[in-house]
Amino acid sequence: MGGLIPLGDASRRLRFPYATVVIIALNVFVFFHELQGGDAFVLQWAAIPAVILSGHNLITLLTSMFLHASWSHILGNMIFLWAFGPAMEDAMNPLSFSLFYLLGGLAAMMAQMAAAPGSMIPTLGASGAIAAVMGGFLVTYPRDRIRALFFFFFFIRITFIPAILLIGFWFLMQLINVGSVASVETSGVAYVAHVAGFLFGVLACSFFRRPQRYRPPSAWPRS
Repeated sequence: MGGLIPLGDASRRLRFPYATVVIIALNVFVFFHELQGGDAFVLQWAAIPAVILSGHNLITLLTSMFLHASWSHILGNMIFLWAFGPAMEDAMNPLSFSLFYLLGGLAAMMAQMAAAPGSMIPTLGASGAIAAVMGGFLVTYPRDRIRALFFFFFFIRITFIPAILLIGFWFLMQLINVGSVASVETSGVAYVAHVAGFLFGVLACSFFRRPQRYRPPSAWPRS
């Protein structure tokens, strides 16, 4: 059994990611409420396409972004958010990054509504918003190296992978799987939501970035 876990941008020095930490803390806080509230809590706050398109529970377009279906779901999402969020927050600012994150998640959820308008399957998770962060990262720092943990059975090592390869491969896998809707027991987000969030990030990140903050590594002052 093997895999690759992204750990963060190894190519630049970053400010402390206050907004990213707060977003992760909110996701963890809500998840513990889910553990206490069970299915009733999830059904109350998750986005159900058919219900939303009938004009009800519109707030769940937002609240569903902070729900997760399992420990593996939230751990996977928060790992990816921590890997790519700090650099994008540094390229923007905490407030702009937070708005970018939420709008990316909303774009992903709305795409899910359009893809399955009659669905009664609860849609939940931060994946669409995180996909927007990854899309923004790809166009902002395509040449950066991502520090990642590679493991294959008992073989473990830290490796460095160009962002364009790691994120590009991830996006390709989402495109391959477009149309298959994940159930609430697995990921809770359709692949189309991943694609929509990613494309939002690619197209919208330039409106949120601070130009002076995303110089290429070669432009850094040397000491």
